[in-house]
Amino acid sequence: MVLPALDIPADRAADSRRVSITRSVSTSPTATFMSPPSSFSGARKASVKHLKPFNTGDIKILLLENVNQTGRDILLKQGYQVEFLKSSLPEDKLIEKIRDVHVIGIRSKTKLTANVLREAKNLIVIGCFCIGTNQVDLQYAADHGIAVFNSPFSNSRSVAELVIGEIIALARQLGDRSNELHQGIWNKVSKGCWEVRGKTLGIIGYGHIGSQLSVLAEAMGMSVIYYDIVNLMALGTSKQVPDLGVLLGEADFVTCHVPELPETQRMIGPKQFEQMRTGSYLINASRGSVVDIPALIDAMRTGKVAGAALDVYPNEPAGNGNYFHNDLNTWAEDLRSLKNLILTPHIGGSTEEAQSAIGIEVGEALVRYVNEGVTLGAVNMPEVNLRSLTLEDSDHIRVIFIHQNIPGVLRKVNEILGDHNVDKQMTDSRGDVAYLMADISNVDHNGVRELYEELESLNSCIKTRILY
Repeated sequence: MVLPALDIPADRAADSRRVSITRSVSTSPTATFMSPPSSFSGARKASVKHLKPFNTGDIKILLLENVNQTGRDILLKQGYQVEFLKSSLPEDKLIEKIRDVHVIGIRSKTKLTANVLREAKNLIVIGCFCIGTNQVDLQYAADHGIAVFNSPFSNSRSVAELVIGEIIALARQLGDRSNELHQGIWNKVSKGCWEVRGKTLGIIGYGHIGSQLSVLAEAMGMSVIYYDIVNLMALGTSKQVPDLGVLLGEADFVTCHVPELPETQRMIGPKQFEQMRTGSYLINASRGSVVDIPALIDAMRTGKVAGAALDVYPNEPAGNGNYFHNDLNTWAEDLRSLKNLILTPHIGGSTEEAQSAIGIEVGEALVRYVNEGVTLGAVNMPEVNLRSLTLEDSDHIRVIFIHQNIPGVLRKVNEILGDHNVDKQMTDSRGDVAYLMADISNVDHNGVRELYEELESLNSCIKTRILY
């Protein structure tokens, strides 16, 4: 069935509800690397029918912060309009750009606040080409039917390897010796320089990065302990400790791998530095708010902490340049004056391998959402998926209905869909937002219009999309 695009007005009411009209021309896979295809399917597999925007050129995408070429290629291959910028944008310019885009891709510097998202009248999805999503107002996005995807695992190895390198560099004071020799100073010393073999590494946060780091550290002969808010299976001979204080008192090296949450704000402060072993080392490659940096400066000046490595900071520049000074963070010059301190510009995941993998993972998630409405991997929406339509399903449409999670909605939706054959349907909720996906058959052009208008008229409606 080939249907013309519906004549839906571009401007919507204040709630910014939108319709996305699509038809069937291509597919995107729904399986992940954790779900390999089975050769024991049992039944004949029909050719998959692929949903895609009716006019791919109408899908406008804005990519900021030098998103990797792999992600750009995936989106360009779909025929979308893709605008690519190497840097982030200040809020006023971001608001101007975001007003007419359907998809935005960012990394860690772009701040998608409620003030910015309020202007994004056409936006249906956000792709965070990084681990974190704290730069996005997730609740506002969910409340307005905007899905958010990220790449929580793809740069884990890169960060773990950086931390291993920093552990060795701090133990041997390599940064100081290198800087001295660059200035022509020959300073061959062994005092205060150590092997890492036999030392104890304390990992705060035993997730994807922390657990990989654990394996690498044990391979170098280190003992590993870790603290996490949930009980997790230890890898190798590592051991979980009951609280943060125990970890700080036993570890020679302490490394942070936690998300930015209210409970992790200044998680390492004056009290925690007092609990650390004298002459120990601190590494933070998680979030800049986790460590109280003025307290770290004091701890290093007194010798309590023998060295530190920081890859993240409370305030970070939006682009490259001469910005890391007191105008950005009031303690920056004091921090820069310290010895045996490694400062890097948030490069934990900045490897070719990690950025390529992130580009693929997030790019494919965006295509699946735009083309098929699949929310698997979304961080602020219920995760809903339906098996793909087949080429035999020529007169089918897919209805996506994002709505407030209140009583009675499904009854009203099913009354609207009741005049049609609902082949399959799935719904789930997450907090105040619910997500319904249904494939229905035997729908003509007028039926599509009627369905859309009836769903949009429901008081509970946040956003309606119809794909065909």
